[in-house]
Amino acid sequence: MHIAYAALSDRVLATDGDAVDDCLVGHDIECVAAEVAEPERAFVGTVGAGLQRTTDGGATWEEILDAGDRVTSVTVSPHDADVVWAGAEPSAVYRSSDGGETWTERPGLTDLDSSARWSFPPRPHTHHVRWIALAPDDPEQVYAAIEAGAFVRSPDGGETWVDHPDGARRDNHTLATHPDAPDRVYTAAGDGYAISTDRGETWTHPQDGLDHRYVWGLAVHPADPDRVVVSAASGPRSAHSTSGESYVYRWDDDRWRQSMDGLPRPTGLARPVLAADPDGGLLALTNHGLFQSKRGETWTRKGPSDEEWPAEYDQVPSGLVVV
Repeated sequence: MHIAYAALSDRVLATDGDAVDDCLVGHDIECVAAEVAEPERAFVGTVGAGLQRTTDGGATWEEILDAGDRVTSVTVSPHDADVVWAGAEPSAVYRSSDGGETWTERPGLTDLDSSARWSFPPRPHTHHVRWIALAPDDPEQVYAAIEAGAFVRSPDGGETWVDHPDGARRDNHTLATHPDAPDRVYTAAGDGYAISTDRGETWTHPQDGLDHRYVWGLAVHPADPDRVVVSAASGPRSAHSTSGESYVYRWDDDRWRQSMDGLPRPTGLARPVLAADPDGGLLALTNHGLFQSKRGETWTRKGPSDEEWPAEYDQVPSGLVVV
């Protein structure tokens, strides 16, 4: 049986399909991660309370990393569930090889030349690591999204960093890779969608049909590296508000197409968080509930109806993982 960890703005919902437990209520939540090899162990990045860990499916939590002002990203290695990566604000990357018991900061990130222009507009004197992803065939190949300013990568487990390449997006929000196409890196960014087929060295920007270019959520179908869905809005104000307007798109052969069938109407929809479904499809966490799709073409509600979705859950989602 799978466990889902759905991160909202002020809590994490943990469910095994039966009961839903509200976890870390009152915390300012940034991100969540877990790995199928250890489904009852999950990690949640917060503002002011560091990186939180549960080892019992959400029943209890403990702070295991105090890193900067906030922990803005966390990733569990698909190669080894005891290897955990965390990103922080101000921008820093940390690595644990023992399931979060101990941590080391990876050196040199802010020594990169591009760091002089890194800046997060709502807090202009800082910046952060919004997402960390690993190559599916190489645990030492690390990709990091700096919000805002750069896409950077490391070929050696964070010992050294390769700076932002020409053509890469600068306002990266979500990164993805796929085991069936290990050379690919996908990114959803505030300045649009992009894809690399050479591990982040060069990039293309397929935008045809993508009418909303502030892109946030991103997921790739677990069985098809060409089946991509993103969430997007006209800009950050609309995306990050439950009174804004957001859309989901799917990549269909050679263009983007809106994929809203079965999802809540765009008005009043905060940009959904998207994830691969371990049962072979795609998932979308919205401020109106959780939805699933076989191929990103139509969506069905998973869990409480809109009327049963508690009013206190009507929040901008922060992350989603199902293991």
